[in-house]
Order: sequence, then structure tokens, then C-alpha cells
Amino acid sequence: MLVDLWQRATATQPPLPTGGALVLAAVALLVVLSPLGSLLVRHVVTLVHEGGHAIVAALVGRRLHGIRLHRDTSGLTVSRGRPSGPGMVATVAAGYPAPALVGLAGAALTGQGYAAGWLWLLVLACAALLLLVRNLFGLWVVLLTGGAVAALSWAAPPPVIGGAAHLVVWSLLLGAPRGVVGLQRARRRGARDSDADQLARLTGVPAGVWVAGLWLLCLACLVLGATLLLQPR
Repeated sequence: MLVDLWQRATATQPPLPTGGALVLAAVALLVVLSPLGSLLVRHVVTLVHEGGHAIVAALVGRRLHGIRLHRDTSGLTVSRGRPSGPGMVATVAAGYPAPALVGLAGAALTGQGYAAGWLWLLVLACAALLLLVRNLFGLWVVLLTGGAVAALSWAAPPPVIGGAAHLVVWSLLLGAPRGVVGLQRARRRGARDSDADQLARLTGVPAGVWVAGLWLLCLACLVLGATLLLQPR
């Protein structure tokens, strides 16, 4: 079984034609813009967002205490360490770029024909996050996400795997900048506990500058990811 799993994860297939990739991009855009689809995508984006906080917190030497995911698509990653300094800044700043950067990595792998490997990496990431999630709803989000991707990667034929990989990549690339837009809308309504506001207090750089920088980074990942997926074939 392990040998079969390894062969599935490392198998390559021809990248999708540009026309097919464009169709899947349009489908992903419709999903992200639809009410139900947007809700599902935001839960996945939040999962990756909090995973970004957790990974960077561990890399800078902070002690992780867990992740919580909520029904309103918000999340919280708790770590312990110095309340200021470069490590804290990096930890707080890692959330919003994480879905865009993961989507960009997925675009690079999928564009080179490693769609199955990309999906199995997501499954491994979900398995690791199970050890960190501290609330029941968060456990359900991680289990359903990882389980659905694992089942599809195991049972689906290669063309379906390729299409699913494209949809996941596009959802992350499109959902990331939309998440930053949602952040700014919340700030306009008076919220002052966002990542951008925390970064402003930590660095002295205005929160609006942080919002603009995060949005531009996510937009750059979207453009580069689209270039990788839509290159002529």
C-alpha cells in the first residue's frame, strides 16, 4: 500500500492545455464569488492562514499552543515567546501571505505535471495541523479537507486529479487577495485587532501600509501563479 501511495504521489502527467486551465480558472472564480463557494474557500484559506502563523512561529523559536478555527471563517493561532521583536513581527505577518504562497507553490508543481504530488502534500499538511487544532469545529475542517483531498487523490483518474489540483490552486490564489480586502473592510467598520493593526503596533508602520503591502504580495502571487498555469502548451 505504501509503495502504491508513493507511486501515485510521485506520478507525473502532462499539464492541462491552456484552454482547459482557463476554464478551470473561470470555474474557481465563480466558486470564490458565489455565497456557498466563498464560504467553503474562506474556511480553507483560513486553515492555510493559521498554518502560516504556526510554521513561522515554530521557525523563529516561539512555543506553539494551538490553532482554533471558527464557524465565521476566523481563526486564532496561539504561541508563546517575546511579545515584540523580529520573531513576533514575522509570526504575525505570515498569515495573509500564506494562502497566496502555498497557491503559488501549487501552481509551480501542477504546471510541471505534479498535480498528484501537490495534493498529497496538502494531505500531509492537514495531518500535521491535526496535532495543533484545539477546538472541535477546527478538527472537522481539517479532517474534511484532508480526507476529501486524500480520497480524491487515491481513487480519481489522472485527468480528474489534474483538474482538482487546478481548482485548489486557483481557489487559494484568488481567495488570498480577497481575504486582505475583507481585512480592510473589517477595519473600516471599526475592527482594530487584525494582523495589520498588530503589525502597526509592533513596528510603528501604519496598518494601512501593511494592508496595501499584503494585498500587493497576494496579487503578485496570483499573477505569477496564473502565468505558470496558463503558459502556452
